[in-house]
Amino acid sequence: MNHQHQHHDIDWAAMADALELEGAAFSPYVAQALDQLGQLTPQRILDIGSGPGVAACQLAEKFGDAEVIAVDGSSELLERAVKRAARLGVRVTTRQAEFPEGLKNLPAADLVWSAQVVHHVGDQLGALKDLAALLRPGGTLAIVEGGLPVRSLPRDIGFGKPGLQYRLDVATNERFDLMRAELPGSVAVVEDWPAMLRAAGLVDAHSRTFLVDHAAPLADGPRQFIRRTVERQRAGLAEFLDPDDLATLDRLLDPADPAGIDRRSDLFLLTAKTVHFARREG
Repeated sequence: MNHQHQHHDIDWAAMADALELEGAAFSPYVAQALDQLGQLTPQRILDIGSGPGVAACQLAEKFGDAEVIAVDGSSELLERAVKRAARLGVRVTTRQAEFPEGLKNLPAADLVWSAQVVHHVGDQLGALKDLAALLRPGGTLAIVEGGLPVRSLPRDIGFGKPGLQYRLDVATNERFDLMRAELPGSVAVVEDWPAMLRAAGLVDAHSRTFLVDHAAPLADGPRQFIRRTVERQRAGLAEFLDPDDLATLDRLLDPADPAGIDRRSDLFLLTAKTVHFARREG
């Protein structure tokens, strides 16, 4: 099979709805992570790779006196962030900048937040150094990378071979490895994020993992997020899965099937996200 695809060439604007659903579904871990930073009194916060602004709005709500700037390469996603902030009544401004080459044009900040962005860059340590350079003396960097895969279905869903999500994990990891290898300037590195943050010149590097737990039966928002996730898996992992698993995914995506994603009463959303914190001396 030919796996030589540009997996890193993603149209983020086309994924705007899915990104908003994901941000809303995962918002509990962001709230928990921000509680860890409750002692901070930042004057300026940068959300690097903000997407449609879900986390940026949470940052603005948590730190009401701070200037919060949502930074993204997509003008369409930044427009979503502006509308979301207006709808929620929080203060968020935007800056369009590509990651990481556009970071040097941003103002310094007391808190820099960046979720699931660094792994899209070939030189991850170089990207961390660029993010660290945005910090004012004493400022904090929070990077979201890693955690646990999403679980949403029982091991045996009543049809197909049991353990579908475990096989999806394997396929996802294989596809991720190809994506990393195809990135321009890709550099292999041990993904010890606290060690990488120290190598980027920061101190007090440590990691915390936070749970996201939406129990069955799922509300409409998390259910729609799971549907979008399964749709992406069906499209993006087809070459890595056997025909039986593809048929199982097709049945899960059938809106008329009582055992499908849209109608299952046992659908849940369970995952964990790891946030890596570090500080610039000063």
